[in-house]
Amino acid sequence: MSPCFTVHRSLCRAPLAIGFLYLSLLLSSFLIAHAQVLQSCTEATNCGPGLYCGNCPALGKTQPICTRGQAIIPNSFINGLPFNKYTWLVTHNSFSIVDAPPLPGVQRLTFYNQEDTVTNQLRNGVRGLMLDMYDFEGDIWLCHSFRGQCYNFTAFQPAINTLKEVESFLSENPNEIVTIIIEDYVHTPKGLINLFTNAGLDKYWFPVSKMPKKGEDWPTVTEMVQENHRLVVFTSIASKEAEEGVAYQWKYMLENEAGDPGVKPGSCPSRKESKPLNSKSASLFLMNYFPTYPVETEACKEHSTPLAQMVGTCYKAAGNVMPNFLAVNFYMRSDGGGVFDAMDRMNGQACGCSTVTACQAGAPFGSCNNVTIPNVSPVTNTAGSTSPLSNTAGSFTGSVQFSKSASKIQSPNSFVLFLFFSISSILIILWIQ
Repeated sequence: MSPCFTVHRSLCRAPLAIGFLYLSLLLSSFLIAHAQVLQSCTEATNCGPGLYCGNCPALGKTQPICTRGQAIIPNSFINGLPFNKYTWLVTHNSFSIVDAPPLPGVQRLTFYNQEDTVTNQLRNGVRGLMLDMYDFEGDIWLCHSFRGQCYNFTAFQPAINTLKEVESFLSENPNEIVTIIIEDYVHTPKGLINLFTNAGLDKYWFPVSKMPKKGEDWPTVTEMVQENHRLVVFTSIASKEAEEGVAYQWKYMLENEAGDPGVKPGSCPSRKESKPLNSKSASLFLMNYFPTYPVETEACKEHSTPLAQMVGTCYKAAGNVMPNFLAVNFYMRSDGGGVFDAMDRMNGQACGCSTVTACQAGAPFGSCNNVTIPNVSPVTNTAGSTSPLSNTAGSFTGSVQFSKSASKIQSPNSFVLFLFFSISSILIILWIQ
């Protein structure tokens, strides 16, 4: 007689029950799924990859929801187009970071524009950095302007520190391209080019000689990567193009007015240094979208409907040309999708689709997949990356580190499945008794 039909029947049931219990727990861990964009959360670990748990009191949205915090790199969906056929996310005053330590013994008195390190900005899909550079203490520093002079109470750090972060990122991500736009107050002869060389960035330098001079298309992103011309640098001082080989910004780029004029509904005036936005003599278009005085708690409101409307306004002002760069403050703050959703829609136009994720590689223009915006990491090294945003004014709930695993029940369906497997496990355990 089989031992399973003896009085020790429970001994045969035990391995089966233990196996089922293990399977139940394993399935439960998967079925307690990460919440997606706009679903409720209580902490960062509730949310899927590339999301954090936040809210937007400025819009009356106090209930925490999973909010996008990473950009989709457009050439991961549409590769091989000229550099100027994409839209890239830019952080305004990328160096001006909340909680950045001041100089020893000095209380910093200035505005702040971002909330995480330049390294994290790059990891989260930012591909353009706006940096203000000054002569200061015998070196070149990142600093906020006060009548063109850097002071110890407006200084942040030596510029080479940030540039070394860029070099590390480019070294770790050999298919990525970064643009740096310098508000230039450096008067040291050869100061800029020596700075970039000392930071190890000269090997990635896109030469001025290869930049289109009359509004032609740029090389393709594929060509730029193959030639390792993956750092594009612009200065606000015209003479440095001939003196140091640093491109003069407004020779190659159109730009709308920064600050409050750039966020006024229905208006997108060109910056005074720039040619008119509908000019065909430059092939890059930088859209500034940030108020003159940055307020963290208002950024989530700014990055909702007003942003989408302003993109449309500037698109029309530029003669139906989509901006190539979108520069913002506090880039992660929104009521759900924010600048990341806007970027997806802006890049979708490159293939004639409503969002870049609908584009089909190699398909004719307008051949679109019927998809929703996924939660994807922009580059391969984002595993373990965090975005240590300040938890100020109730704008964020709990930790804002990006989640890699869930620890909470996310939805009624997941909750039901969790209960099912839990109750089943209990019944099996009782069965073997």
